[in-house]
Amino acid sequence: MNWHISDAQNLATIDYEIGDHGHNPARYEILRRVIYATGDFEYLNLLHFSARVLTVGAAALASRTTILVDVPMVQVGIVPTLQKTFANPVYCATQSITRPQKERTEEAWGILNLAHRYPDGIFVIGHSQTALDALMELVEAQRIQPALVIATATNFGDRQDLELSLQKANIPHITVQGRKGGAEVAVAIITALVDLAWQAYEQRAHLN
Repeated sequence: MNWHISDAQNLATIDYEIGDHGHNPARYEILRRVIYATGDFEYLNLLHFSARVLTVGAAALASRTTILVDVPMVQVGIVPTLQKTFANPVYCATQSITRPQKERTEEAWGILNLAHRYPDGIFVIGHSQTALDALMELVEAQRIQPALVIATATNFGDRQDLELSLQKANIPHITVQGRKGGAEVAVAIITALVDLAWQAYEQRAHLN
């Protein structure tokens, strides 16, 4: 991401207001990016990271794993960063529909279609709960094994089942606890993770 002076100043303000936080540097970088994108400091305690998700996620990005998203807003938000780094292919659910929509939403049909084509892809569900439900149907049926799931779709129900299902399937994931979320949160998470992975990749390249 290209940072300007105003970005640095705003991030410094976030750091000052948060103070001591207890998160490791990589996780905190993602949290502060989300707070910067939303203006909501509650996200400091709302994001859930599964064990080793940042390491596994960074490796998946570095290997140019295909990224599947639910809505164009997420796709548009992450492509510029990817073009400057790992150049992972990105496909959007609403642009991948192969059948009439009757029983499901466009996002759900699209995610089902993409999941069958890329069962080990990186899934970023930022907006559509129906797309997330469709994805989890395949996960629970053990028909796919995503490399990473980032799920921030706003949900007024209980997210505990989502966490349990992802943990049971041993799928690395970053999710939002509580009712908040949205596409801008998903974009902030994945772009921060891409930047972190790219920095690590470049450091290893220099050492070699």
